[in-house]
Amino acid sequence: MNSSFNARLEAELDALKKAGTYKRLRHLTTPMAPEVDMEEAGHVIVLSSNNYLGLSDQPEVVEAGIEGLRKYGAGTASVRFICGTFDIHRALEDRIAEFLSTEASLTYVSCWNANTGLFPTIAEEGATLISDELNHASIIDGCRLATKAKRERFKHGDMRELEEKLKAADPRGPAIIVTDGVFSMEGSLAKLPQIVELAKKYNAITVVDDSHGTGVMGKTGRGTIEHFGLEGQIDVITGTLGKALGGAAGGFVAGSHALIDMLIQRSRPQLFSNALPATVACSSLTAIEYLEAHPEMIQRLRENISYFRNGLLKMGYKPLEGESAIIPIIVGDTAFAIAISDKLLQRGVFVTGFGFPVVPEGTARIRVQISAKLTKEEMDRALAAFEEVGREVGVLKAGVPA
Repeated sequence: MNSSFNARLEAELDALKKAGTYKRLRHLTTPMAPEVDMEEAGHVIVLSSNNYLGLSDQPEVVEAGIEGLRKYGAGTASVRFICGTFDIHRALEDRIAEFLSTEASLTYVSCWNANTGLFPTIAEEGATLISDELNHASIIDGCRLATKAKRERFKHGDMRELEEKLKAADPRGPAIIVTDGVFSMEGSLAKLPQIVELAKKYNAITVVDDSHGTGVMGKTGRGTIEHFGLEGQIDVITGTLGKALGGAAGGFVAGSHALIDMLIQRSRPQLFSNALPATVACSSLTAIEYLEAHPEMIQRLRENISYFRNGLLKMGYKPLEGESAIIPIIVGDTAFAIAISDKLLQRGVFVTGFGFPVVPEGTARIRVQISAKLTKEEMDRALAAFEEVGREVGVLKAGVPA
């Protein structure tokens, strides 16, 4: 080990600890569920998981993964185009395409890989990538990798600036509008109807990463696109299997047959990474089938979101407005957000404080994420902890009744 290099790293880590912004990993000893056992805090309620439908420990989903492990083995041991494509990959990809009303889809080991594999493939010389400034880091990095394209950003949700960027796009084209469906740190939705309208006006391509919308938004959980009634009007959809759809791992790109075929030919994460493990593909396929068979989960999730949001409002918190399962509470300072999350953990509530560089300086937040599996009793216990901590740290005024 290079001693000077290691000393520099240790000094930087010490500075993070002194500033109160050092991130500590928490170790769960039970399956992801509304309540879990944690080495550092004992039995806690989880309000920081992407397990929006509670499918991570759903018996049918778990059993499908076990059967997949028995049938296909522990791993694919190869990239897709050599010998890593199993029949379960085709079955899952066909179901994803059907679920999202696209012609085809392609799975990756993560949505990060999907996004970093997509943009360099479709944005070549003459293309203009126009990305919402609050898009997920995987979109940002994917766009950075598209080195031949012109890359632009527009202010979050600012349709006037988006149109200006479209007008100024390289006439050699195409212009590609890129947005999250649900913004992970805001809980807000993209203005998809207006984006689609502008895309049609300027003959642009639309790309939506709906990782936090799939399984959450829309009447049947098909995402933000279904929520707005825009099925069939988005050119490319990316998403994850690691959140509402079972929560294991994996991502995908969904779109036309031609797009998927081109990704198979040229997408570097697809060409040089082992295929999605078959056991994950099996559990993800079952998660989609379970969601389709149990649409009542979506209604339960809606009711839980409303119940918890209203509970926070009644006691004096001011979460950002939104319709998604993400309820952010802005507290300002990164160290303050982490300290609040630590105090909540001491009271049996596991929720994460986020600050810079995940969000801009001065906008640190507690990000609450709601699951359909949470009971009212669990939410009431969590709300009681929020009230106690809020009054202790001064976010809520002491002595003011909730």
